[in-house]
Order: sequence, then structure tokens, then C-alpha cells
Amino acid sequence: MGGSRKFCFSLLLSLTLLEVLHLCSAIPSCLDSSTPLPYNVSAAFCPYNGSSCCNSSDDLNIRNQFKGMNISDPNCASLVQSLLCARCDPFAAELFRIESSPWQVPVICNSTVLPNSTQASQAENNFCAKVWTTCQNVSMMNSPFSPGGGAKSNLSKLSDAWQSQSDFCNAFGGLSEDGGVCFAGEPVILNKTDIPPPPSGLCLEKIGNGSYLSMVPHPDGSNRAFFSNQEGKIWLATIPKQGSGGSLELDEASPFLDLSDEVDFDTEFGMMGIAVHPNFVKNGRFFASFNCDKTKWPGCGGRCSCNSDLNCDPSQLPSDDGSTPCQYSSVIAEFTVNGSASQPSMAKTAQPSEVRRIFTMGLPFTSHHGGQILFGPTDGYLYFMMGDGGNVGDPYNFAQNKKSLLGKIMRLDVDSIPSATEISQLELWGNYSIPKDNPYTEDKDLKPEIWALGLRNPWRCSFDSARPSYFLCGDVGQDSYEEVNLITKNGNYGWRTYEGPNLYNPPSSPGGNTSANSIKPIFPVMGYNHSAVNEKEGSASITGGYFYRSETDPCTFGKYLFADLYAGALWAGIESPENSGNFTTDQIPFACAPDSPIKCDLVPGSTLPALNLIFSFGEDNNKDIYLLARTGVYRVVRPSRCKYACLKETTSPDASPSPGSSHPSEARQLSSLYMMNLLPLLSALLLLLISSV
Repeated sequence: MGGSRKFCFSLLLSLTLLEVLHLCSAIPSCLDSSTPLPYNVSAAFCPYNGSSCCNSSDDLNIRNQFKGMNISDPNCASLVQSLLCARCDPFAAELFRIESSPWQVPVICNSTVLPNSTQASQAENNFCAKVWTTCQNVSMMNSPFSPGGGAKSNLSKLSDAWQSQSDFCNAFGGLSEDGGVCFAGEPVILNKTDIPPPPSGLCLEKIGNGSYLSMVPHPDGSNRAFFSNQEGKIWLATIPKQGSGGSLELDEASPFLDLSDEVDFDTEFGMMGIAVHPNFVKNGRFFASFNCDKTKWPGCGGRCSCNSDLNCDPSQLPSDDGSTPCQYSSVIAEFTVNGSASQPSMAKTAQPSEVRRIFTMGLPFTSHHGGQILFGPTDGYLYFMMGDGGNVGDPYNFAQNKKSLLGKIMRLDVDSIPSATEISQLELWGNYSIPKDNPYTEDKDLKPEIWALGLRNPWRCSFDSARPSYFLCGDVGQDSYEEVNLITKNGNYGWRTYEGPNLYNPPSSPGGNTSANSIKPIFPVMGYNHSAVNEKEGSASITGGYFYRSETDPCTFGKYLFADLYAGALWAGIESPENSGNFTTDQIPFACAPDSPIKCDLVPGSTLPALNLIFSFGEDNNKDIYLLARTGVYRVVRPSRCKYACLKETTSPDASPSPGSSHPSEARQLSSLYMMNLLPLLSALLLLLISSV
């Protein structure tokens, strides 16, 4: 026993922490730590089906590097091309994990380093030997295999720098086993299992009668959450425990904050979103996004989004309701609970006056102005979702105009107050600073606030709580298609050149057009045609949702839930392989639990709960998911309460399924959440082994 402990201890000491983690997982990630994204690769030099870490510019750079090497032998050239293209692999960060810098090729599979492998498996997996055998005597310019990692060099061969296959593969080779990732000439695929089945159905219970647009969990980790309605009120509610039979504890007569005197409430206007500062329990800061009418409230004034910078004349804007151009504005305002309680986490009301006006922008029309705000879980910046401003087909092409903030997702630093010089030089729209890594530093044509562009009306976005790099937004379509987009830095999502994956022809173009060839659109990862939910034209409108990360319904775990506002339809998006960015979607049935704390109204002649309109989704601190509908607040509960089959559900009504039983496919592909939990375990193991030696 003591000898085994000493062996384990010496083994762990011989590995870096990074290597230990590699024995446990492999997570898709690009060299810059970004998430691989779908990319149209039909004519690419590095064609990766599904998702890729390379855009068209990256692909061209690799092509030029390869051509400059001037490799005469076609067999060697093919191998070198695959090695150079490995940086486009969705697992690029894993493949290029060796800490030498710079490093121009991935870790090449070299089964000869496995002492117990069979001769057959060595021959099958020893890609490193194949590279050596094929290329050792082939001349290449600026070889990426040269000592120094591909620094500029004259004509060279592998045999000029390395005396033998053993030397070469000791330098460039790596393990080929379950726990390690290495390059064997083909894209890395860790999960070859079939697409998991969709849930047999989603069981809901009704816990509240109010109609709300937004829900944000209290950052103190408790069972409380903030709810806001379109009229301009915010409440702090207590959520009942799963299975308790309780309902939402919320005093309608005593809102946490009442902004109804400032908020302009109409079909498309109102309080659009709320966000609580990540450090709220210490600083008491929270934020509200709403619409106002400058003819009714003096605090509503702001610069018009149609202006000379965009060659847009507000006086020429047609009015769809008799209002004047930019009569209405989108506003983000900061509030505080400081002074209303001894500690921010104990506050039950907020100070009614604004602490700071973060953002004000006049709107050209009366629709498509998004309005959701939320803080990034890893960067702490405020993300602001803004639609194209309205009217059919975005006539002024605001969504593609890089000088306009309409049709964009913005990323703002609300922790740093800008100087007057910064506001003037950057032409900011309020009191916020610009994060240093916003994409305008790479694309000088972009307004500095912009994080992503080409959206029509992003309605409900969320970060995956298990994988914060997954930032998904539902984007409302025009005539035919509703879409879900995987949002990434400087991503262009095509509108109005495209509606979903299809080219779009606007009925009028006073603001000019953007040609399809001039942009590199990122197409939706999920979506549905209007005909799938309703034959009436224009009657569909997507409501983006969340990845389901609760253990309450293990058959829904890891699936992305979203809905249609009008049709009352729900979908589950299933990613396969996991972390690939490739999704399939299934419309799923849903029902109301017979023992629901509040009796569900049913659709006439049906057993379906009458949700009426599905405005939004919510997520609490336990990762349970909520539907915010016109008829009330609904929570996803155990499938068996609606007699839906789920073999993974535990037999005990009060028991929660273990993570292992809920999602066994994650055993080899741990999320960042599990990785964070793994680190203290590794530290404890090291301490245990040290004490045992």
C-alpha cells in the first residue's frame, strides 16, 4: 500500500497541473480561448465541418503560410496542410497545449510512447511516425518543425534538424489515449455517440399569477429573485422550494422599485430588462432598462439614433403612429439600495431616484428596440441588446451599419466612470467606459460599444451557467424565420442581408444596402420557420431561453429551452457532439402538474396549460427554469408529476438525481464549472499523498 502511494505521489509530482487536468477532460476551445463557431467552409483551405476556430481571414493566412513553404512532395504537402490547419480544429487549445512558445504545429499522436500498446494500435495511431517517414527528406521553406518553432529559416528538411524518428516524435509527439488530445490527421472527435433523445415532455407548475418580463436571481445565493413587469415596477420575491407546494411570495402592493412614472408603457414599450451588479451584496447597485417618452418626462431627452453621422435625416423618417422622430428613447439607469438597509442583501426597497444615467438613445420608430441587459459571468461587463429600430425590413440598414448602435449587442463597462474627454472623443451615449478588448480595437469602423452586429430584435439572451463562453440569443425574424444565435465577439449575424440562413430582399432601402459578398455572416445554430407554428404570416416571434442546468429534470439537463411568444410552443435544442456548436431541435410537449400550487388555466378543449404569451424565461440560484407568461409564472418540475417518462429521474420524490446519472456523456468532457470544482480536489489529493509518504 505504501509503495502504491509513493508511486501515485511521484506520478502527480511529475505532471504539471495542466497535464493532470488533461488526463481528466478535453474541452473545445480555440487558441485565444474563444468558443469554436459555425463557419461556411465550402471553399476553405481548412475545411472543418460544423464549427471551426478559423474565420475567412485566418483561413487565408494559413493558405499563404502553406504556399510560402513551397513543398514539392504532394504526400508530405498534404500532411503539412492538415497540421497547419489543426489550429482551426474546435479543440485547438488542447492540440497546441505544449508550453513552448511560439509553437506552430499541434501535439502529434505518437503511440510509441505508450509502453503497453499493441503493435496494431501503434501502427494505427502513430501519425507522428507517418509524418517523419513521409517528410523527413522533403525540403520546405520556413519549416514549422525547425528548432525555434518556425522562425524564419532557409530551405530545410526534417532530417536536418532531427537525427531520428525518435528524436522528432519526442519533440512533437504526445499521448493518444482517452484522457489526452493529439492530432492524428483528422478533426478531433471525442464524442461519437448518437444524438440524445429530446425530453418526452416538460412538466410545469404554476407558482405565480403576475405577468412579468424579467426575472433575475438575488446574487446572495438565496431563494429570492427580482421580477419586473412591462409597466415599470420591480418586486423582490421569495421562491418556494421544489416540491413544497408553495407559491411565489410577492407583495404586489409593495414593489422593490416603482418607475411607472418614468416608463412609457405600450405594446412595444415599457421596462425591458433589469440587471443586478455581480457585487450587489456589497455595493447595492442595480440597473433598469426601459423606454420613455420625452413629451411626458423631461428626463427622457437624448441624442437621436438617426443622425448626420449615419447620413440619416430624422425629419425624413415616416411615423407609424403619429409620433415625432426620436420622441421615444431607450434608457439604462443605475439605482441603489444603499441607505435603505444596514446591508444591501437585506434591503427590501431601493432608493427611487437614479444614481447615474448610463445610456440614453432616441429611437427612430416604435418597435424593435430589444432592451435586455445582463452582466457577463466572467468579465463583469454589462451587455445591452438593441434591435434595429423598427419598420419593415430595417429600411435604413441600421443593423449592418457599424456606426449605428441599432441592431447590435453592446458591451459596456459600468464600473469605470468615463472622463469628459473620453465621452467626447468616443462620442459615447452616456456614463460608461469601453472595455479595452471590445472589437473596435480590431475593426476601426465599429462604434466602440459594439460587441456583435446584424441582429433584428434580440429577444432574450443568456449565458450558459456551466459554460460561460456559450452566449445564446433569440432573434426575432421578419417574414419567415425565427433564430437562435451563438453570440461571439465581433460576430455578424447577417440581418438584413439575411433572415436566418436565407437571403432577404427588403421592400425599401432609403438607407442603402449591404451586399452578401461583403460580409461573413454567422448563421443561426437553431431556429424554426413561421409555417412550423402558425400559418398566419408574421404571427411567430421567438423568445430565447436557457440551457437547462438543474437536476430537477435530468432528461432535460444540458438542453437549450426556447419558445415562441405567440404560438405557445416550446423547443429543446440538443448539441451533439457536446461543445461542438452543432444543434438539433425538437418541439416538445408540455403540461401542467395536477398538483400545481396554483391551478393552471387550460387551453379550451385541451389539457395544455394556457400560457397565452410566453414573454421570457428565468433561472434561479438552483438553476431551475421558469416561464414568464401573460397568465403567470411557471416552473419546470419533475417529469413524473405530469406522468412523462424519464428513466434518469430518481424514484424518491424528494431526491435529486446525481450529476453522474443525469448526464453521463459529460464524463470525459467536463465543463468549466466542474473543472473549478476539480481543482480543490486535486489539491486535497496532493496533501493526502504527501502526508502518506
